[in-house]
Amino acid sequence: MAPSRTSSKRKVDDTDESVTEEQPSQASQSSKKARTEHGSQGQSQNPQFTNKVLPVHINLPAKQSGTTRIASWNVSGLAAAEKKGFKSYVEAEDPDILILTETKLNKSPDDPSLKTRFPHQYWSCAAKKGYAGTAVLSKQKPLSVDKTIPSHPDPDAVKGRIVTLEYETCYVVGTYVVNAGQGLKTMEEKKVWNTHFFAYLHELDKKKPVIWAGDLNVAPTALDLANPKPNWNKTAGYTEAETTAFKHFLEGSSDDKGKFVDMWRKLHTDERAYTYFSYRFNCRTKGIGWRIDGFVLSERFEERVKLCDIRGEIYGASDHIPVVLEAKGQL
Repeated sequence: MAPSRTSSKRKVDDTDESVTEEQPSQASQSSKKARTEHGSQGQSQNPQFTNKVLPVHINLPAKQSGTTRIASWNVSGLAAAEKKGFKSYVEAEDPDILILTETKLNKSPDDPSLKTRFPHQYWSCAAKKGYAGTAVLSKQKPLSVDKTIPSHPDPDAVKGRIVTLEYETCYVVGTYVVNAGQGLKTMEEKKVWNTHFFAYLHELDKKKPVIWAGDLNVAPTALDLANPKPNWNKTAGYTEAETTAFKHFLEGSSDDKGKFVDMWRKLHTDERAYTYFSYRFNCRTKGIGWRIDGFVLSERFEERVKLCDIRGEIYGASDHIPVVLEAKGQL
């Protein structure tokens, strides 16, 4: 959850460490239980895992027959993640589309093993060296590719933050969304991003359904971070400006703007599970996390979704956790 422009690592404010009025979402005993799957919609009991390195043996559910699997992961620096088991996860997950954010790459990598698995690769690198970075890797060739937000007034601010692939039945938009920054000092940049990015998604939605995924850099509700009270309107990602903009985007409007769905939350209505744990203050073992990565879909695409889950055990190669979605049929 890095800020826009100012620093490559900010993530969560120090207030998370000291607040004790709210306990982590699951008791520690839950972390010892095996994952339990419920129903065709992929709802699950997500135990509060406390591992700080990637599991030696990664066993993930097989993809459901007749579906397309999309995985999204903020790798917090691809070169570093590769040294900590990145490819072990990719092999175990075996997604049809892999969205990577915060790659911190200056150019597209030349990796034969990744190229074999994903013959169609689209990398967007930031203008600033070692900063941001977004990629969408696909087994299925898209109809078109775009790495811009056409109406955004600062094209350099968009570089490394978005890749849009058009398929026959939908768009897939991978993003590393702008962060409001330490002390909210880049909030104005975040507001500009939200204004133009949300308008862009609505324009796409008029043509085909949209799958938006990646690091969304917003915790939509109090359920989506361990310590909401001390962070409210103080910490990037959980402010009235950001949560209200996200809510209004989902709701659409009467002026020809369609509705969108926060898919993981829709399937896990009251559950607390997080996709980011700061490396600082032992947040992982304490269960102090944020849900800021996910999938947001055009409402009319929802009926195709068979599963949307957080891979809670996949921590250690990054301070973020992958999120996965399975949709019926080919994209």
